[in-house]
Amino acid sequence: MDKVTSIVGIAAPLLRSNIDTDTVIRIERLTEHARHELGPYALEALRFRQDGSEDPACVLNQRAFRDASILLAGDNFGCGSSREGAVWALLAAGIRCVVAESFGEIFYNNCFQNGLFPIRLSAEDIRTFADHAQAGHILEIDLRMQTIRSETEVRPFAIDTNRREALLEGLDDISRTLKSEDLISQWQAEDRLRRPWVWEPVRLGLA
Repeated sequence: MDKVTSIVGIAAPLLRSNIDTDTVIRIERLTEHARHELGPYALEALRFRQDGSEDPACVLNQRAFRDASILLAGDNFGCGSSREGAVWALLAAGIRCVVAESFGEIFYNNCFQNGLFPIRLSAEDIRTFADHAQAGHILEIDLRMQTIRSETEVRPFAIDTNRREALLEGLDDISRTLKSEDLISQWQAEDRLRRPWVWEPVRLGLA
């Protein structure tokens, strides 16, 4: 997982509430494509018309926001099913951070497992940064300082300390656990002496 320290880039204001994971990526795309191939299909339900042509009303199709690395969203982003592919699709599309008033809980957790940075911010602050983005401002998100900055505004954001450190170090839950591999091995060795009967199936290849 890539480390996240700061993200500087174009922010696309997609201020719709309740964008669910099926809208982020259709289920059939996950069966047809590898995770790194999902970018062109991210949010296609919003980006394309029924005939397959681009919808010019969608902000993601506007020239100023085609290369956005930050998504400014509405309330309850990523609600719906628990598909991790929604996070993969956004990352493959070049999105590194989603700023929303709230998130679907499973989507929010999946973000931290894959290096997509979700930030909770008030609707008022999101609207302020959306206005700045529309005016051509670049946003800077600083994870170390826990701030979002445009050319004229700075806002702090809150994040769980453990999750902040995991993003800074580029670690998912498994990688964080492996940082304690020596302690785990020591405990296993000591436990084998204390309770050898527990480890017998392991020695015999039965577990």
